[in-house]
Amino acid sequence: MREELLEAIQLNSKLNTTDLAVMIGANEADIAKEISAMTKEKIICGYHTLINWDNTHFEKVTALIEVKVTPQRGQGFDKIAERIYRFKEVKNFYLMSGGFDFTVLVEGKSMREVALFVGQYLAPLEGVLSTATHFVLKKYKDFGIILGDEKKDERMVVTP
Repeated sequence: MREELLEAIQLNSKLNTTDLAVMIGANEADIAKEISAMTKEKIICGYHTLINWDNTHFEKVTALIEVKVTPQRGQGFDKIAERIYRFKEVKNFYLMSGGFDFTVLVEGKSMREVALFVGQYLAPLEGVLSTATHFVLKKYKDFGIILGDEKKDERMVVTP
């Protein structure tokens, strides 16, 4: 039941316990109890609204930044990770495998604002070896949601 409940909430956090109980085929009291327990266990960490900023008049720039660091003796990546993810500009932060150590997702009002953040705060941090910034030009899908209008196939069906 937990996995079904989590998937339903992830798709639409506005669903109430009555709707969730019907969808999953469970008792409403059990659903409420499960949500409460998962919140205490930090499985459910918050509820968010996905906004397609491209459809607003507000300017917002998103950048993915690859960061290579030197892990610290006895603490690995954790200490430098905490210094980075505490910046308000950092929206998402991941330890990676492969050619770099961290992926940092940053939002700003302009490319210049993001570049200043990288140049003044991120790159100079002790332990940061290099950064590579990639600006998001267009979002097609975010958090499993298609953001643009889906193009409908309007071709005529021809059958033999």
